[in-house]
Amino acid sequence: MHMTFDSQVEAAMYSMSGSPKISTRIPYLLVDHFPQLGLATALRFLEWVTGNPEGVISLPTGKTPEYFIKYTQFLLKNWDRKEGCDLRAKFGLSDIKKPDLNGLRFVQIDEFYPIDPKQHNSFYNYVMNFYIRGFGLNPDRALLINPDEIELIDGKSWREVFPDYRIDLSLRYREASGPAEKLQQSSIFMIDNWCTAYEKKIQDIGGIGFFLGGIGPDGHIAFNTRGSDHFSTTRLTPTNFETQAVAAGDLGGIEVSKSRLVITIGLNTITFNPDAVAIIFAAGEAKAGIVKSSLESGPDDLYPATVLQRLKKSRFYLTKGAASKLTDSINAFYAEGDWNHRKTERAVIDLCRKLDKYGHHLTIEDLKNDRYCRMIPNLSEETVPSVIRSIREKLSKGMQKSENTVFYHTGPHHDDIMLGIMPYTNRQVRVASNDVHFAVLTSGFTAVTNQFIIDVLEDTLLFMIDGKIQMIRYPDFFDSGYKEKRDKDVYHSLDAVAARNPEEKRRGLAHRIVRGVVDIWRVSDIPGLESTIMEVISLLRDSYDGSKNPPYVQKLKGVVREFEEELVWAHFGVPVKNVHHLRLGFYKGDIFTEQPQKVRDIGPILDDFRKYKPDVISLAMDPEGSGPDTHYKVLQAIAGAVKEWSREADLSDLKIIGYRNVWFRFHPSEADVIVPVSLNALALQENAFTECYMSQVNASFPSYEYDGKFNELARKIWVEQLKQIQLLLGKNFFYQNSHPLIRATHGLIYIREMNVEEFVALSEELENLTEGAVE
Repeated sequence: MHMTFDSQVEAAMYSMSGSPKISTRIPYLLVDHFPQLGLATALRFLEWVTGNPEGVISLPTGKTPEYFIKYTQFLLKNWDRKEGCDLRAKFGLSDIKKPDLNGLRFVQIDEFYPIDPKQHNSFYNYVMNFYIRGFGLNPDRALLINPDEIELIDGKSWREVFPDYRIDLSLRYREASGPAEKLQQSSIFMIDNWCTAYEKKIQDIGGIGFFLGGIGPDGHIAFNTRGSDHFSTTRLTPTNFETQAVAAGDLGGIEVSKSRLVITIGLNTITFNPDAVAIIFAAGEAKAGIVKSSLESGPDDLYPATVLQRLKKSRFYLTKGAASKLTDSINAFYAEGDWNHRKTERAVIDLCRKLDKYGHHLTIEDLKNDRYCRMIPNLSEETVPSVIRSIREKLSKGMQKSENTVFYHTGPHHDDIMLGIMPYTNRQVRVASNDVHFAVLTSGFTAVTNQFIIDVLEDTLLFMIDGKIQMIRYPDFFDSGYKEKRDKDVYHSLDAVAARNPEEKRRGLAHRIVRGVVDIWRVSDIPGLESTIMEVISLLRDSYDGSKNPPYVQKLKGVVREFEEELVWAHFGVPVKNVHHLRLGFYKGDIFTEQPQKVRDIGPILDDFRKYKPDVISLAMDPEGSGPDTHYKVLQAIAGAVKEWSREADLSDLKIIGYRNVWFRFHPSEADVIVPVSLNALALQENAFTECYMSQVNASFPSYEYDGKFNELARKIWVEQLKQIQLLLGKNFFYQNSHPLIRATHGLIYIREMNVEEFVALSEELENLTEGAVE
């Protein structure tokens, strides 16, 4: 596709990205990283506003708009200063006057219903905070979705009509049973009428002129989920599991998001104005699959964003990771740069999948007929065997035994190490000469629901009343004793697991909760301990689902997650002192996560490196920030610590191990090490996850890919990766192998391996990506 642009910003973006060939049904533009995605959308938005000072805009909520919001505010503040002028010049906007946003009309895209608009997790609150006040928009010219202002029957509030927050949409089609349902039925029809009126108001002002939105894992734009009618309008509607899983973090758990409806503008609402500029922006490899389907498919209800093919000014703005599965990107991967063996591996492995054919059955004609395999230099009968050999070598590396080695395994959250590489670590901790450390870099409190803490605190009070927490009666307990014998809590709990005694297991957690409360609140006696616990229970009962907890409650939730992590590694005899809780300060539970700081966030990691002098460091490998952005921020902090350490120590023998877990995948060609996973390892992981991660067993914050516990998704991924390699090597390679570990293999883990030079280069790349990004 030959690209021409009416927009100076888009023309500059296209040029800066190397003017790639674009063959998709909707044009797209590439940027290098997440902050630049925000800069590009901010510049395009302000460019549009200069030509449409009274235009109609609709802007997104959530985490993706972080840098769009920050750069828009930065540019407006610094329009005529050097920083602003330099940015504008780079994107062709030197001669444009500073736009005035006060004349714009704003249309809110969507909202949970019902929800208190004053809650920090309501989209109305987000819009008022970041757009109306943050951009200086005129609230009188805004169409907003305020649940408190949507009229219901007899002037009642939604709190009276839907006291349990549940709305049964079958009342649209069946008779109501009883007075309460009659009120609800009449109110549902009134909400429907409100939605119709909202739609008409949008049409009466000409429709949306500038639409900016993200894209969900199922392809939803606004809350138009997979399967939405392309002619849909504003409506009250349920969502699907993928959308509910993403919303779980906002609403306080999947239990809440599954029962909460939404009001959303429709796909026809977005495309009503044929001259509209509609931009979908996406970052990270986790979005690559749905981006490909949305851009390369014809109009299809399965892919809501395909509706944008109606608009000649629709665009996708993508990071390279989000675009990585596009046919254009794959073509470029093979065509650009020197050919290497990784390209050969990828082409051959993918051909096995395309043809559903074992590697040893591939013919030279199969290779020549494939658009990528035919590009392999010196293509011959030896090509496939060379790939088989290199994959076998990766498997051999995954079985190597390490001795007299110091390992420092890191995870952004609790359970990340387990879900990423537990079978790999199993073999290390079983060798007595190894010194194995596990470090979790954030406190992980956002993964613990309020109800879980309430239940645990009530349990703890009962154990105290029954005299089953004897340590609180020791004379020095409230002075210093609470800090001692943490290993005993762990051992007690695992004894209870072995004895299948759930009450004693809960008592073990209660002991750790007591230590946490005494430490966090500086409690000095038993009455103070009891009253503090009751106060926290009362506070949490009065909090709404998804509310931001006070810092001291966040710390208590972190205590739970930290205890859970200690339980996992104690399965292998790892002492509490080898499980490190770094609690990096950037992790605060805010909508937008702070950037890591050198002293606050890099310093604690560097201190541990200096103290333990690891030979191997493992980390979650997510250079672009797919999925939870904590992964990206933690990677930045570790990279900064390694770089600092390399300036003061000889790290020529240091190995950096990069893993991915339930949020991300490596292609086997990207891996340097392939680790076999046995049924025994899978059973151990299943048992450890279920017994130790007590706050996670109900999967309140699941992956959008799987409605269940994270360990079950990890198992599914490892089994799929085995099938990928079985197709290349043949199943008989495994069940007839001379090595018992290979014969016992029923899953595989892919790992990247880097030396310090390679990782420091990555560190500098990460610094360059975020250098100058606004805060």
